[in-house]
Amino acid sequence: MKEAILAAHRRLAPYVRETPLEYSAEVGAFLKLEHLQHTGSFKFRGASNKIALLSAEEAARGVVTASNGNHGLGVAAAAQARGIAAEVFVSAHVSAVKARRIEAMGARIHCAGEDPLTAELAARQAAADSGRVFISPYNDLDVAAGQGTIAVEMLAQGPPLDAIYVAVGGGGLIGGIGAYCKAVSPGTEVVGCWPVNSPVMHACLAAGAIVDVPEEPTLSESTAGGLEPGSVTFELCRRTIDRSVLVTEAEILAAMRLVLGSEHWLIEGAAGVAVAAFLRDRERYDGRNAAIVICGRNLSAEVLHQLC
Repeated sequence: MKEAILAAHRRLAPYVRETPLEYSAEVGAFLKLEHLQHTGSFKFRGASNKIALLSAEEAARGVVTASNGNHGLGVAAAAQARGIAAEVFVSAHVSAVKARRIEAMGARIHCAGEDPLTAELAARQAAADSGRVFISPYNDLDVAAGQGTIAVEMLAQGPPLDAIYVAVGGGGLIGGIGAYCKAVSPGTEVVGCWPVNSPVMHACLAAGAIVDVPEEPTLSESTAGGLEPGSVTFELCRRTIDRSVLVTEAEILAAMRLVLGSEHWLIEGAAGVAVAAFLRDRERYDGRNAAIVICGRNLSAEVLHQLC
């Protein structure tokens, strides 16, 4: 997958912002500032790579995706930039703010079901029925390759990294980052980070198969939701995640407040998960270099209320 990620890195150079890698003395680690990416999230990378690979015929038909936020924003922005029609399926619990932002970028919203997995399966069926390309939030190697361009940047921007902490939802982000690290910097430990309330991929990896995993509400809204059966990211995560850390809602909120207070950056719950996981491990990396992917800044009003 290394070559696919490098090709994506070259392909996306004119469109994707190279985000900074900055050291935070308060946190004690390097922070990859993907909350400064277009649309406020790393998801723009994967969406842009998939859309850049469409044939002329596929582009003319338009694209379909499913997302309650960041991926939908990424697809909408990437499609709008290329004059391609996009339809975004969401579940009933989508943030009103994110839905409005998706529509403002020219995409059409379609509400389907009570949970993200139901919306995703409905979107896949709509794409198949209409002959349009479905752009998965994670279950697509082209999307994962786009997310993997983060690792290309990180390993070139700073000192050799002993570890990279990444929040895990569907697995496309850590799968892309991990695949590139294993090929180029195998000594870099890839650490998967989950909220205790929603450890879906973690539980699936422990079970050795994609299974239904009970979830509780979490501040990490963008990593919540089940895995699509047969997801390519399951095997990708199995090969690339070296270690796992699960954190509580209190730890996530404290991490978000730490970054807000020390760096004056508003980060979303998923980014707080990765920061909280590193803070749990901080002594492990005394005298060594660890990095945390700050994956996004798009908080819902409910999470923002708890933060402030």
